Amino acid sequence: MAKTLYPVSSTPPPTLFPILPHAPTGLARLAAEATHHADGHNIEFRALKVRSVLNRSISRRQLSLAYSINPYRGCEFACRYCYARYTHEFLAAQTPTANAPDFHDPSLFERLIFLKENTAWLLDQELRKIDPADEIALGTATDPYQPIERTARITRSLLEVFARHSGLRLGIITKSTLIARDIDLLTEIASKNTLVLHLTITTPDAALARLLEPRAPRPDLRFRTVLRLRQAGLTAGIFCSPLLPGITDTAEALDTMAFRAAQAQASFFAAQPLFLKPCSHATFLAFIHDHFPALEADYLSRFAADAFAAKPYRDALAALVEQACRRYSLLPRSSDALLTRDHGPARKPTANVGSPVQGALFA
Repeated sequence: MAKTLYPVSSTPPPTLFPILPHAPTGLARLAAEATHHADGHNIEFRALKVRSVLNRSISRRQLSLAYSINPYRGCEFACRYCYARYTHEFLAAQTPTANAPDFHDPSLFERLIFLKENTAWLLDQELRKIDPADEIALGTATDPYQPIERTARITRSLLEVFARHSGLRLGIITKSTLIARDIDLLTEIASKNTLVLHLTITTPDAALARLLEPRAPRPDLRFRTVLRLRQAGLTAGIFCSPLLPGITDTAEALDTMAFRAAQAQASFFAAQPLFLKPCSHATFLAFIHDHFPALEADYLSRFAADAFAAKPYRDALAALVEQACRRYSLLPRSSDALLTRDHGPARKPTANVGSPVQGALFA
């Protein structure tokens, strides 16, 4: 026990800084100081002062990228499988005040969104200090084109910075059609840098997508956006991730997705299995319980001891994805982490993409 500066039996003398021992530090302090910015539908937005915008990437998935940028903390799209919900926990103070948000509540990630301030100025300073050969990923934990970006324009301000540089390797990941707003800047960036755009489309089924990703744009609109980006001469492909066991991981489902990707002239097509981190475990299993109760026991078993799918299952999915890519002459990706290094030019179609093949591949 720490030694006191006054007798235990006496009344402690008043202190000049009564809140100092409980004052939050680091990210928790910045979160506590964040000012109200706006309100949306069941969402509060706060302005967050940050000291840096380029973050060193460390991941168990062995991502090839060196840096990540997330203009926002929290995401409006509310994807049931989101692996980034835990990041709000970093904002929790060790001794929270009575009115402090419960940052350990996974749902807060989609209800309290922080807008990072001065990111363009910070990025301009930090880009001068990094190796241009290192990959930078924009949108690894929160979507850079979530709805608030329409008015906040933080992502666009970052693109304006990238447009003034050359020789960089930048990958952008989004579920949003709003990326098409910035085709002018993306084209300028691509002329002087390596730029690869990734549209995540989990399923072409609009009803299922609405349950999985409640506030993300419809799948058909995302496919259309890929085509717009390709017609603008940009390298843009599709991530069909995560693949959900028993729901979107069948040969038929992947064939349909690859067919749609070919129609959209996607530069590449990739799909990775679901990994279920503890922060998203309860949210996603509630979704399964409500909408796919027959699969609940299987999911509980699959993810009882590990957040990641077993290797035999991963290998089987990789084979299905490769077959679908060959059928529609789509360039595969060796990993969804290789943001700029294996995209290559899209191969010319050799298969008839007039209609998807149903039941031709093994189940």
